[in-house]
Amino acid sequence: MLVKAHCNGVPELAAGMKALPDCRSSFAHTQALWRFLHNEKVTPEKLGAPLIAEARDAVSASCDRYVLIAHDWSRLNYNTHSTKADRLRMTHDTDVGYELQSSLAIGDRNGDPLAPVAQNLVTAKTTPPAVASSETGVDDEKEAKGKTTLSSYHSNNVDTVPHLDELTERIGWLEKSCLGKPLLHMVDREGDSVDHLRQWTAGGHRWLVRARGYSNVRVPEGNQRLDDLAKSLAYHLAREVEHKGQPCRQWIAETPVVLARRAKPKRMDANGKRVPPKRGEPIGARLVVSRIEDMNGLEVASWYLLTNLEDEVDAATVALWYYFRWRIECFFKLLKQAGQQLEQWEQESGPAIFKRLLIASQACVLTWRIMREKGEFAEQARQFLVRLSGRQTKRIRPVTAPSVLSGLHMLFAMLEVLEYHSIEELRDIARFAFPGTEARRI
Repeated sequence: MLVKAHCNGVPELAAGMKALPDCRSSFAHTQALWRFLHNEKVTPEKLGAPLIAEARDAVSASCDRYVLIAHDWSRLNYNTHSTKADRLRMTHDTDVGYELQSSLAIGDRNGDPLAPVAQNLVTAKTTPPAVASSETGVDDEKEAKGKTTLSSYHSNNVDTVPHLDELTERIGWLEKSCLGKPLLHMVDREGDSVDHLRQWTAGGHRWLVRARGYSNVRVPEGNQRLDDLAKSLAYHLAREVEHKGQPCRQWIAETPVVLARRAKPKRMDANGKRVPPKRGEPIGARLVVSRIEDMNGLEVASWYLLTNLEDEVDAATVALWYYFRWRIECFFKLLKQAGQQLEQWEQESGPAIFKRLLIASQACVLTWRIMREKGEFAEQARQFLVRLSGRQTKRIRPVTAPSVLSGLHMLFAMLEVLEYHSIEELRDIARFAFPGTEARRI
């Protein structure tokens, strides 16, 4: 019932759960949600289990060689919600709320989002610490103080650790989750940490990371920056793409490299001094450069991708798989803007917000399942849901996840109405609302 109630695109000013029109009052639905979210027996770990199960079921139909796992972080801003006592104060005075850490399973065949298989919510333990000066900044260890992490994949709240240290633990847990195919972990430029890449390689994990152009790698000619090395490579045309709505071409080049630079941890030792850089074993990797040019040959974007995938996966496929990482940004948008209006929720604590977020995630998973179903009936069902939603869509994208999500609630509401009211009762209400209308036209 709660998942059905969250299958809905809500407006910003009415971001509460949309109650279904059954025989109970809307207040009763609200009270039921409150009791559910505050029930100690309902844990995030239990609410996360159906998401893992859905991913396992979807892998065989959506993945050929790998399950792509996109990892990312997103801030949830509740700067005006003073009743939430466990909010974090982040970068700016007005940037107050929580931090969402998500891992989204994606099919390698078409880039279909499957399910968020692991999620964390970082909250403050007590009163949020003061914000550091924007000039001095705050290192990872200081940022971790005074925080606690709620998680969908372990039962106990834990002290917060720096992003990539926590991600290393999360990757280890996901590798043991038996999703049915090997995992490929994809991280944006924050993952360009040679120390953690060494840890992931030593653990036997496969990774695909977008690197910074100034990062150094070793090639036969010596150490080079990635952006300098990219200029000397031979490119081939991979495919035609769109960039910001304009037709473009994607050019691909690759070369083997060695990551041998020293790691520079952002930590302090017991004496309060910065931990010195440390050496590590060199690790082999592939550099895949994706360059996007407009039809006049002008470069408009470029990616420097590092991966330890085997050569059997060609460079163009590596670049395509990293492009699929954008699905996690669409997931955040579906939660925060285009569907659930997460940043307007009125629950007064991080644990309640997190439990409701996991319920809303299940509604997103239901939407994605409908979006990727094949066949004539599935196509008709999607078009019907879009019409029910009342939303206008572009001709090139007649079906969107937000419109399907909104249409689902209309469908569930129709079924509830037919369960408790006869057709004649509905016609009487319609005649009352629109007097003078012929009964046969209602």
